[in-house]
Amino acid sequence: MNERLTIVIGYPQSELLDIASVTTPLYMANLLGAAPPYRTRLATSGGRPLPCDSGLTLESQEALEHITGPLDTLVVSGGIGHEISAGNPVLLAHIRRLAAVSRRVASVCTGATLLAAAGLLDGRRATTHWRYAGTLAAHHPNVTVDPGPLYIREGHVSTAAGVTSALDLTLSFIEEDHGPHLARIVARGLVTYLQRPGDQAQISMFVGAPPPEHPLIRQMVDHIVNGLDSDLSPTTLAAQLNVSERHLTRLSLEHLGQTPGRFIRQARTRAAEQLLVSSSLSVADIAARCGFGSAESLRRLFIAEFGTSPTRYRQARAKRSG
Repeated sequence: MNERLTIVIGYPQSELLDIASVTTPLYMANLLGAAPPYRTRLATSGGRPLPCDSGLTLESQEALEHITGPLDTLVVSGGIGHEISAGNPVLLAHIRRLAAVSRRVASVCTGATLLAAAGLLDGRRATTHWRYAGTLAAHHPNVTVDPGPLYIREGHVSTAAGVTSALDLTLSFIEEDHGPHLARIVARGLVTYLQRPGDQAQISMFVGAPPPEHPLIRQMVDHIVNGLDSDLSPTTLAAQLNVSERHLTRLSLEHLGQTPGRFIRQARTRAAEQLLVSSSLSVADIAARCGFGSAESLRRLFIAEFGTSPTRYRQARAKRSG
């Protein structure tokens, strides 16, 4: 293949950043000598102009009906028009047809709704923007929806959480195709972090969504945050709130964008991070205060969240502020 042909599918009220976060890194990779180069085309039904949800309109470069393949990569963008477009059987048929002739398939944000509706996520683990994870899981029970990671790659099918997480996914494609050196140079050109791992959390408990409006979930959050060192097992937590585990999980996905278990792990890890930089407690004492079974358990989860051990994190923060 002389070029790596990438088709980005847009539909009415697509998100402009979802599209640009894919196309711009590939364009920069070409400028920096990617060989074979990427050829990226924006495609719409009938080749019609694409009204984005930001109010701007993009010109389509291809009509979906005229694309045959083979393709290197097929990407379905997200946007607030995802539910209407997921109900369009002609569009879904084109997505299935083009996915069958693509080396890899991906979605950005709520584009996962269209991949799921086309049956391309059945039996797979997938992510989407945390606000829409509960709806996706409810409408597509054959998809294992995980609202936590920035992106998930399962074989030739990938899903990105939303908006700028598409940068991280696209950088991972560039690294796969051309090696880590080119991916690093592209990331520096974009003035972005190279490279947030796919399993990094979408949101932080300190900068994420405001307190949930649902009273039961607000009660759950308060109970967790104020009792990190207590028994927060799914059975105990559900009993404390007088609901079933299944119902609590559904509400948590809908209003927090993540399961109770993931929120608990995140809350404990973030609390440990605060104690590491604000106290002289030992790692073992911090682990006990935050509800980890052992210092080793804290270490494993801390590395997964921050990419380094608690001790090294504390040392680095001390040097930075010293």
